[in-house]
Amino acid sequence: MSKKVKGLITNELATKFKGVETLGVINPRGIDGIKNNGLRRRLRAQGLRLTVVKNSLVRRAVGDGKLKGFDKLLNGPSALVHGEGSVASIARFLLAEKKNDEKLEIRGVFFDGEVFEGDKGIERASKMPTRQEAIANLVGLILGPGRKLAGSIKGPGSRLGAVLKTIEEKAKTKEGAAAPEGAPAPA
Repeated sequence: MSKKVKGLITNELATKFKGVETLGVINPRGIDGIKNNGLRRRLRAQGLRLTVVKNSLVRRAVGDGKLKGFDKLLNGPSALVHGEGSVASIARFLLAEKKNDEKLEIRGVFFDGEVFEGDKGIERASKMPTRQEAIANLVGLILGPGRKLAGSIKGPGSRLGAVLKTIEEKAKTKEGAAAPEGAPAPA
């Protein structure tokens, strides 16, 4: 491959991975065309992409950007899983694919300067909350004290209302029982 072609490929990879912060690295060896197409289709459905790369060119393309340090996962033929998903969604997807196809070799996931290597690293990364899960947890934590305060304020009032309603019902039953049958009820 000429220097000009390598330069073009490096520039293309640099623009492709410019905004990417999370990557999954797999070994594409042993994946035939049909499995490859199915894998890419499932990835695309989740907003992810698969890019087969030449290790030396992707190292140059990444340089000192956000993905600096992920090159520890590049050993032999490499395919990068990247896209809109969080580290947890990529890791969960790769684990699900590993269950479907035992031949799939997952090297690891890279996120925020940290490398999660091998199957244990992938499992650890998959247990992290996704962005949506983290936001839901945060909203729950924020609303928790307000909910408790509202319950504390509402609680005594509702108890008082229940006691008054019980007294009223007892008074009505006493009135109905005190009046003899045939005699008009007191007005």
